[in-house]
Amino acid sequence: MCRCYKDRVTRQVRTSPGAAYDLGYHVVWCPKYRRPVLGGRVKERLEELIRAKADEHGWEIVALEVMPDHVHLFVKTHPKNSPSYVANQFKGFTSHYLRAEFPHLRSQLPTLWSRSYFVATVGAVSADTVRHYIETQYERAPKAGGRA
Repeated sequence: MCRCYKDRVTRQVRTSPGAAYDLGYHVVWCPKYRRPVLGGRVKERLEELIRAKADEHGWEIVALEVMPDHVHLFVKTHPKNSPSYVANQFKGFTSHYLRAEFPHLRSQLPTLWSRSYFVATVGAVSADTVRHYIETQYERAPKAGGRA
């Protein structure tokens, strides 16, 4: 069982047998060729699937923003889960279900996600800064043809 404590700086420290931690990852990944395929019903379903995978593992989603050509996620995890494990859990799970439910994704792309991803631990900047960055993606998105 995991217990949570908040200190004066709004840090949420969790405990489990043998560990006390506050670990957050900012994870970003893109569709293959950075194609803008993450809109409409695909976006809605992707958000549902990401939340389901986080719930399955007991991870907390602090912020999530799905852009047409990439995903930003701020997730708090247990220290036993490496950054690569977290990123690949989300990518593999969502790819499987989205490609099954939306045939146009199979015909447009050889695989849904590119092999790469970006992950950073949240600590050099505050968790609020990362949350604000993710939540304001659409405000800062470049006009047609550009990338965020």
